[in-house]
Amino acid sequence: MTNQQSNNPVQNVVIVGGGTAGWITAAAFSRVLVPQGYNVTLIESDAIGTVGVGEATIPPIRDFHRMLGINEADFVKETQATFKLGIEFNGWSNPESRYFHPFGEYGRKLDSVQFHQYWQRASSLTDCGELSDFSLCSVAAYQGKFAPTSQDPESILSGIGYAYHFDASRYARFLRSYSEQRGVRRVEGKVVDVLQNANNGFIEGVQLESSDVIKGDFFIDCTGFAALLISKTLNVEYEDWSDLLPADSAVAVQCKKSSTPIRPYTQTFAQDGGWRWRIPLQHRTGNGFVYSSKFTSDEDAVSTLLAGLDGEPLSEPRKLKFRTGKRQQSWSHNCVAVGLSAGFLEPLESTSIHLIQTAVIRLLSMFPGKEFEPAQIQEYNQQVNDEVAFIRDFIILHYHLNDRPEPLWTYCREMSIPDSLAQKISLFKSRGHVVEAQYDLFKTASWVAVMRGQGVHPSYYDPMAESKPEKQLLGIMQELKAAYQRASEAMPAHDEFIAQHCQAAVPK
Repeated sequence: MTNQQSNNPVQNVVIVGGGTAGWITAAAFSRVLVPQGYNVTLIESDAIGTVGVGEATIPPIRDFHRMLGINEADFVKETQATFKLGIEFNGWSNPESRYFHPFGEYGRKLDSVQFHQYWQRASSLTDCGELSDFSLCSVAAYQGKFAPTSQDPESILSGIGYAYHFDASRYARFLRSYSEQRGVRRVEGKVVDVLQNANNGFIEGVQLESSDVIKGDFFIDCTGFAALLISKTLNVEYEDWSDLLPADSAVAVQCKKSSTPIRPYTQTFAQDGGWRWRIPLQHRTGNGFVYSSKFTSDEDAVSTLLAGLDGEPLSEPRKLKFRTGKRQQSWSHNCVAVGLSAGFLEPLESTSIHLIQTAVIRLLSMFPGKEFEPAQIQEYNQQVNDEVAFIRDFIILHYHLNDRPEPLWTYCREMSIPDSLAQKISLFKSRGHVVEAQYDLFKTASWVAVMRGQGVHPSYYDPMAESKPEKQLLGIMQELKAAYQRASEAMPAHDEFIAQHCQAAVPK
């Protein structure tokens, strides 16, 4: 007979901070933990503002919503969302360049050889079109079309990948309602002190301005750049990546929706001292300018932002200062940092909300007991570090490979880059190979899109791409290109799809 031991579960989970990070965490916990008897409390203060400018996402958000059981049409209505098939990059390689990073694969799987290798071989034989002609997301995006992913693996629409643009403040409210309906307790108040165990440093509770003390077993730091628990209390150091990602500032403003149809993609525009974004929602357009204060003044940044608007501004531009990097450990003692408290990578590839969601999913898969095993904490931190480093490299790629003449771009082109990224570039330059790593968010199609878009053209293609006879290969290319055009033409316009299925009845 074996001795049965108590599983020693934590019982009281306290999320400190609301906003997008806090309510994403609360929503997941309300779905998974509350039904098991855990108590989940979220503390936030209406007096403390949130960043709230993260309005673009990437496809894994759909998996997160499926886990929560969220109806897509309801979510799109409540957040005034639109659909996103990818990101357009204007002026990044050089001032005249333009390319598209699609969500979805290029072509279709022919055998074990990556499709772009066959395309490169076919292109060496004849003009078979641009690689983007073989991405249904790219073709549909530029035709202003949209259709959801088909669950039929034989359908051409099964290759569609998409995400959303939405109002971040409405998203937080949407998830707050979801969470509270499922048992999360919200406490209004400002944290003024953190109580620690004198022997081991573990957090035992937080004291509010009202003098109330909220005690807990496990604490999630969603306090944004303030990092009240992970930094100010537990003294976890910040690893600064400003030398690799020199942008340290942003200005953001919403403007009236232009009269043109809503584009089903994000636009970015490289400029002298940084880059602008344009994010279309149902009721307005989000705009921002990310820049380095070493190369551009705040006044010039605001002027650049306002000059690029395609509608009347709805408010004064909001300024944001940041330092790119990450916590050396996201999990320390009985506290996990989620969101901006864990680190910040600029919004170029719309990864901020994704990193919140992966942190929460990873945490649920490694949820601790009261013993807080060091091996478990170490594994969590290692996975987070690997994931963030891969995203960092992918963002650096956009900056480093450029032929622009301005000081910021010259600095980025000439700076030393991580060995991990240098290896990826060298591998692609030789024969177009991309090796997918376990915790790399961006898969082959993404690396191919940005490598080629930033001007890296492999010297040769994979020898295995010779396996198909020339006539057969060219026939496949011609057939696929035509199929993507037909499929896109058959889709509804993006605006029509929203109007038919998920348009917000009255903008709030």
